[in-house]
Amino acid sequence: MADVLVVDDLDVTFQLHNSEVKAVSDLDFALAEGETLAVVGESGSGKSQAFLSIMGLLAKNGKGSGRAMLGDTNLIGLSPGELDRYRGKDIAMIFQDPMTSLNPALRIRTQLGEVLVRHQGYDRERANRAVIEMLERVGIPEPVKRASAYPHELSGGMRQRVMIAMALLCRPKVLIADEPTTALDVTVQAQMLDLFKTLTNDFGTALVLITHDLGVVAGVADRMMVMYGGRCIEKGPTDTLFYDPRHPYTLGLLHSTPNVDKRAARLDPIQGLPPSLEHLPRGCAFHPRCAFRFDRCFEERPPLLPVEDVREKACWYQGELNYEEVA
Repeated sequence: MADVLVVDDLDVTFQLHNSEVKAVSDLDFALAEGETLAVVGESGSGKSQAFLSIMGLLAKNGKGSGRAMLGDTNLIGLSPGELDRYRGKDIAMIFQDPMTSLNPALRIRTQLGEVLVRHQGYDRERANRAVIEMLERVGIPEPVKRASAYPHELSGGMRQRVMIAMALLCRPKVLIADEPTTALDVTVQAQMLDLFKTLTNDFGTALVLITHDLGVVAGVADRMMVMYGGRCIEKGPTDTLFYDPRHPYTLGLLHSTPNVDKRAARLDPIQGLPPSLEHLPRGCAFHPRCAFRFDRCFEERPPLLPVEDVREKACWYQGELNYEEVA
């Protein structure tokens, strides 16, 4: 399948009062039609900022550089007016909190219909019919009634479905979902994940799933990209990284996830704290927390290099990873 989004050398920097902070460095990936890419890592690893820069939604003191090719168009550096030709139509984003993403003063049909009026030239009557069809498609009961409701009249799960419906109305090539299940209970989370799988199959939309929940990743994603300290430190097929991680950080993430098959008195967290992006350690950013570090890790930053045909990692350690050494 053809790639619908290709990102090369993406950097994101923020200008502070006395310094410049690089939140994302040298990010490269490609996304194919109908594919689901999970982007995982702890808070502050640069996951959301990378994709906000692609969408042109960084804070005023933020700046993206590099390339994010949507077809023949580089989204990085476009003006807001130029980006509006693509946002919502060819590339769309679902944010963490649907309540703050929806206008509390407008009915659902008005907010969703605006996408079709603006990008597809629909009149209001035709847009309303399309909105009701899409609300039904994403599993909202009584879609005619819900279309006339205000956001506060819907549950959290329904509001999240409304955001998904809004993002899909124009059949975008790329859908970015930023922590879409964080505020939902486990049952609704499962429904959301099933919905994502159905939609990527039905629409051929490429999905980027930004999350720290590896349980979400396992059931949905085709490939996984692990970020730490603003960089990608390992990427490859989800099953491969789950069952045979080659980076100590990926291994630590997997072992700090609760497992119902293992009765443990306590979880096994990664020791230490994520680094400050203002003061990244010299060499590998993960070395202060890594049980496999050696002299080179303190001095040289490892590049992201192929390990096998299907995966890449940024780590100097080439031996076998034994979790007992990490714990």
